[in-house]
Amino acid sequence: MSMQISRPARRSGGFRKLWRPKEKIPQALAVVLGSSAFALVLLAWSVLTYGGFVPPLFLPSPTEVIVSGYRAFTQFGLWNDIAASVYRVSAGWFLAALLGVPLGILMGSLRVVAAFIEPLIGFIRYMPASAFIPLLILWVGIDDSEKIAVIFIGTFFQLVIMIADVAKNVPKDLLESSYTLGARPGQVLWRILLPASLPGIVDTLRITLGWAWTYLVVAELVAAASGLGHMIMDAQRYLRTANIIVGIVIIGLLGMVLDLFFKMLHRGLFPWMSREGKG
Repeated sequence: MSMQISRPARRSGGFRKLWRPKEKIPQALAVVLGSSAFALVLLAWSVLTYGGFVPPLFLPSPTEVIVSGYRAFTQFGLWNDIAASVYRVSAGWFLAALLGVPLGILMGSLRVVAAFIEPLIGFIRYMPASAFIPLLILWVGIDDSEKIAVIFIGTFFQLVIMIADVAKNVPKDLLESSYTLGARPGQVLWRILLPASLPGIVDTLRITLGWAWTYLVVAELVAAASGLGHMIMDAQRYLRTANIIVGIVIIGLLGMVLDLFFKMLHRGLFPWMSREGKG
């Protein structure tokens, strides 16, 4: 009798355990839950469109979107638009990371650098990147340089602040121990603070790459002849709602693939952090 009572109790305890903050869940359950979210969105979309609750002009059906996507790939050279957008986002984000990571580390580790540059960075990062477009057209023209610059501005200042926070969160006791053992300031920076910051740096790069994609449509708003943002704006001009959704979905898929890549890279480079999370 006691065995029959204890089994449901264990099941109930396992269910309650899922709602504990930061509690790990089985990988299979995580996959099921994530797939269910997509399935619910698809179900709601299908009910609204196939059921005739929403006109196709405002929300085309999944079938219409799939057909439009197929035509875009086979007849209208969507691969070229994807390649153009990937190049612009990658170039803008890479330049932001190339300059922002060292500056952020210096800001987070040296108070004199933070006192000098942080107020300026904090001031500019609240300015919308789209507000710089008229100036960028005057400064660099209307070719790819302007679009890359928009993505750079939208990413760089946020990235610097986040990298600085990562460097600030390195325990000061770790640095003091290094000084006690005879390390010089330069050695502490490169051999202690930088390696300790690397997991947070990689995670910050993953997040800011997602932000770079959000600036794509804004960057391709002016004088663009290719790109996913151009395709979306062109479809909006001619009320091709299905093509708009195709462009949005492709941007989401590209972002999701890159996000998964960075997560795998993080686990590969810093496996001990995964083990600590499981514990």
